[in-house]
Amino acid sequence: MKKKIALITGITGQDGSYLAEFLLKKNYIVHGIVRRVAIEDQDHRLWRIKHLLNKITLHSATLESYASLVKIISKLKPTELYHLGAQSFVAYSFQDEFSTINSNINGTHYILSALKDFSIKTKLYFAGSSEMFGKVQRIPQNEKTRFYPRSSYGISKCTGFDLIRNYREAYDMFACTGILFNHESPRRGFEFVTRKITSAVAKIKLGKQKYLELGNLKAKRDWGHAKDYVVAMWKMLQQKKPDDFVIGTGKVHSVEEFLKLSFDYAGLNYKKYVRINKKFYRPTEVDYLIADYSKAQKKLKWKPQIKFKELVAEMTESDLKTFKSE
Repeated sequence: MKKKIALITGITGQDGSYLAEFLLKKNYIVHGIVRRVAIEDQDHRLWRIKHLLNKITLHSATLESYASLVKIISKLKPTELYHLGAQSFVAYSFQDEFSTINSNINGTHYILSALKDFSIKTKLYFAGSSEMFGKVQRIPQNEKTRFYPRSSYGISKCTGFDLIRNYREAYDMFACTGILFNHESPRRGFEFVTRKITSAVAKIKLGKQKYLELGNLKAKRDWGHAKDYVVAMWKMLQQKKPDDFVIGTGKVHSVEEFLKLSFDYAGLNYKKYVRINKKFYRPTEVDYLIADYSKAQKKLKWKPQIKFKELVAEMTESDLKTFKSE
């Protein structure tokens, strides 16, 4: 039986690294798209996939170059393409709206166009986001909830969603959007609030940091584990017909809850070390995101396996080990 070929944009990120591991276990041939600078600086930019480098093939390209994407897609004609690459840090999208919108929207459009013209049978997964719901119009949120994005990142993902649907309907392409709620892991970037917390807890415990500055502790999110969510991505592309799915846990926790659990794990009282800094507040906050993932549960037979407390403990323990070894 011929092996399936998977192509992953954003393979160096949290989700991309877990997805690559998962697909290798499924006996896929795995290819990834990375910027040339990543290949030249492997220690810093490829740390999440360093253990996989002898099992996968990396291609130098950028989502901002249609020509570079066409070259790879036309050559590989992948069975499945997982489009995870994006400027995904919401806070940064307020600082640089132009690059966020240009990169995220054009990159998705280029991939769709390249697939349509050179590999139309490829099944495409697009990484949507709960940030598309923004100022939520109903609680919990499902596939029928109206989008109300409150950042250029959220806006770019809404546009990507519409592009996916339009190409699916206009050209009969197998293209899906996974509307993923917040998902974390020890591989999360340090700029994200969850990793900012667990890394600070480790440094404070080890005497390497005195306190932690944060913004809105009352913001609530539906937090799951990235390892669970890449399974849902794969399941979407195994369906007979393409469709869009909300993926989350259906449970909500505040930043403060995450904070307390992480400090508690290290045997510390968070109130002694946390300072509120208004500069970390968003211009427009997204206050209450919680997923209704019943469609995914019914059609994909998917549900999250790793609980919130386990996630926080794993991230905190991982950072304690990392910074202790340093």
